Amino acid sequence: MKLQKFNSINVIPFIDVLLVLLAIVLLTSTFIAKGDIPVALAQAQSSTDLSMQQESVITIKADNSMFLNKLHISLEALEVKLQSMNSQSHIYIKCDKKADFESFVKVLDLLKSNAFENISIITKK
Repeated sequence: MKLQKFNSINVIPFIDVLLVLLAIVLLTSTFIAKGDIPVALAQAQSSTDLSMQQESVITIKADNSMFLNKLHISLEALEVKLQSMNSQSHIYIKCDKKADFESFVKVLDLLKSNAFENISIITKK
């Protein structure tokens, strides 16, 4: 019995395995993604649990970038958007503990200058 010599490698089974692995990675990555902006919140002892309704959330990340309801926004665009909103609506502020305090104060100043009174700061208990 003589062994047959192969001149090339059959890569089709290898490609099949890779496609299955790719499908598994893509399926599991959709379950892992939360769609939330990652922010390291500051801790407070007196914080209370809030039931967040369909209100506006302003997020300040560690690099001082701002988001309004998960959409990236500049400070100037935030000011324009706040002027068009009802001043009785509730505003939540999520600020990363490593963000500059000046960014936080600018957002609060914008809210106060537009007569917003229902402002809550989201912290970690």
